[in-house]
Amino acid sequence: MGWAEAAASTLENDHVRLRPITPDDRESLHAIAMDPRIWRYFVSLVETDEDYHAFFDAALDDQAAGRRVVFHITDKGTGRAAGSMSYGNLAERDGRLEIGWSWLGVEFQGKGVNRWAKYLLLEHAFERLGAERVEFKTDELNVQARKGLRNIGAVEEGTLRSFNPMPGGRRRDAVYYSVLRAEWPDAKRRLASSPEIRHPEGAGA
Repeated sequence: MGWAEAAASTLENDHVRLRPITPDDRESLHAIAMDPRIWRYFVSLVETDEDYHAFFDAALDDQAAGRRVVFHITDKGTGRAAGSMSYGNLAERDGRLEIGWSWLGVEFQGKGVNRWAKYLLLEHAFERLGAERVEFKTDELNVQARKGLRNIGAVEEGTLRSFNPMPGGRRRDAVYYSVLRAEWPDAKRRLASSPEIRHPEGAGA
């Protein structure tokens, strides 16, 4: 079984449940996606219903093609859809993958959802898939995301200048972070015991 198939698992603990998205998730995620604060640092701008449906269709297409494993996140405290995160850039032969394409509804930010979703995705990557390296990238301007990644023990590796265009015409400088297999035990302890790590808006997108 390859990584794309093995990664598409349901992951859960007492706080959150992650499972691969399905077309039936369109409306529950739509209900929390229409706040512009979510998309400030994202490479896709969701302002209209049409924008949202194009964004959701792209996620389904990427998943069907094996380019990403896109997870629907449920907040177990409320039983409601909270947002989405993905595995992408699955380089099984090299033992690395990326966690990103991350967004949460505003009411679920700062509530532990991001922290526990990251915990489950990292745990699955290192302890079940056998990854050697998990990487993240975010906008150089996204101070909150950068702080959150450092707080989980991710190491800042450098900035790729003029990495990609952003809505509005600016070109993003993308900052890369990673957690290596040898660093995972410490990162796991941090995630299990630290206060909520604020949601990194648009990280990895």
